[in-house]
Amino acid sequence: MSQHCCELHEIVHKMTRHHFPFEDNVIPRNGVYLLFETGEYGHDAERIVRVGTHTGLNQLKSRLKQHFVQENKDRSIFRKNIGRCLLNRDKDPYASVWELDFTTREAKLNNGHLVDPAYQSNIENRVSDYIQKHFSFCMLAIEDKQERLSLESRLISTLSLCDECAPSVQWLGMSSPHEKIRRSGLWQVNELYKEPLNNQDFDRIEVLASESR
Repeated sequence: MSQHCCELHEIVHKMTRHHFPFEDNVIPRNGVYLLFETGEYGHDAERIVRVGTHTGLNQLKSRLKQHFVQENKDRSIFRKNIGRCLLNRDKDPYASVWELDFTTREAKLNNGHLVDPAYQSNIENRVSDYIQKHFSFCMLAIEDKQERLSLESRLISTLSLCDECAPSVQWLGMSSPHEKIRRSGLWQVNELYKEPLNNQDFDRIEVLASESR
């Protein structure tokens, strides 16, 4: 899998890279995004640290903004994982509150009293600051939902199965309470160690990548 992962990195590093703040008009309506993080390397280049997509129609731009801009960790597991690491690294007891999901009315009624609004806002600000300063991304424009989800899964598996893409000792993810994040070096826990990319996938990625250069 190391050779496949190396080939993937060679392809995506020829693609246009986007940083925050990004222009709305450069984001395709639908697609898969690949995130890179400052200070993290693999195959002699910045390594991919997260792969993601969206399920709703024409929601790629919205999904990226949920990660980079909108300060609501219950709408972005990526933001929640960054916050977990910041709090866990600092041994902050507020981590137990950060874990709670307040998307439902019932959750707000049962646990809303535990939230310190000012402190919660401060953590969200710290998460935004970290993401905006340390992450860049490239995108594969894919209209079909099933293709997006299928390719996302195999991209993640290929990265997680590579024994050369190890996280650095100073990587923020090493402070994650989730062993899967620490072990894989990826900001995700799903679709790890499953079916990797095949030759047909690489042909498709090459075509998609050439369209975004």
